[in-house]
Amino acid sequence: MASRPLVASPPDAFGAAVLAGLAQTPKVVPARYFYDNAGSELFEQITELPEYYPTRTEIGLLGVHAGEIATRVGAGRIVVEFGSGSSVKTPLLLRAVAPAAYVPIDISADFLTESAGTLAADFPGLSVLPLAGDFTRPLRLPAQVAGQPMLGFFPGSTLGNAAPASAVDLLRAFAATLGDDTWLVIGLDLRKDRHVLEAAYDDKAGVTAAFNMNLLARINRELGGTVDASAFRHRARWNGDAGRVEMHLEAQRDLAFEVLGQRFTMTQGETIHTENSYKWTFDEARLLARAGGWTPIAGWIDPAGLFGLHLWRVAPAAGEP
Repeated sequence: MASRPLVASPPDAFGAAVLAGLAQTPKVVPARYFYDNAGSELFEQITELPEYYPTRTEIGLLGVHAGEIATRVGAGRIVVEFGSGSSVKTPLLLRAVAPAAYVPIDISADFLTESAGTLAADFPGLSVLPLAGDFTRPLRLPAQVAGQPMLGFFPGSTLGNAAPASAVDLLRAFAATLGDDTWLVIGLDLRKDRHVLEAAYDDKAGVTAAFNMNLLARINRELGGTVDASAFRHRARWNGDAGRVEMHLEAQRDLAFEVLGQRFTMTQGETIHTENSYKWTFDEARLLARAGGWTPIAGWIDPAGLFGLHLWRVAPAAGEP
């Protein structure tokens, strides 16, 4: 799970994605459609659960190591955040690195305006230049910061929602957007005991289950669906071969339903696959960085070995044997 989807889509894209995903085998619905208003509120509750360690662990790592990051990258850089800023994580970095300006990027202009306004109020002397756009592709940064040294920021282990090949493409897009002499601070969840991972995605209070099941409510509400949500249950499982936690909605009986006038059937035990969250070892994360065009410079793991915070720099072009 991530605080914001990698890519948002217009409303009509939701219907197209659901119809296409339910028509295939196995059935899927992209995780970005979790985040309607109800889903976003449920995710905020998830981040405060005792089982869900990533948010508080990353905040702790930033609190301890932001000063060292500032020493390494130097003051006066432009901080470019991919995904609109967290009310807790972003200020920790901004206070440490004393940036010349802050550029939050998000696909949702409304969400971006709200979060950028909050950060601007907290940092009255800082130039805040929000940029609405799809950061999974190279973007042109505001003219006011063109040619200045950059520091990218991508917290929340959001990269884990992308398959490895897509994650490498995303890192390359970051490098293309930020240009030369660029650094990146990125949070990545670590691979660990499956029971810890599965508990983080299937909490005892049932909040994550409600988050997953809300997708069915959204389909019924927005797409004229007739899905009987009581026929499904939330499933979270560790797929060791793929190195990811998967979330599914599992049918508890045979059933049929309609979405946008199209009929679908499911058999007992069949699932709708709703999310992947890839986990890496610390060394795998460093390899991922190099594949995406970055050189690992420093990294930190919390004492419990749950989460990694990384500092990378754009790798200079070099010859290979």
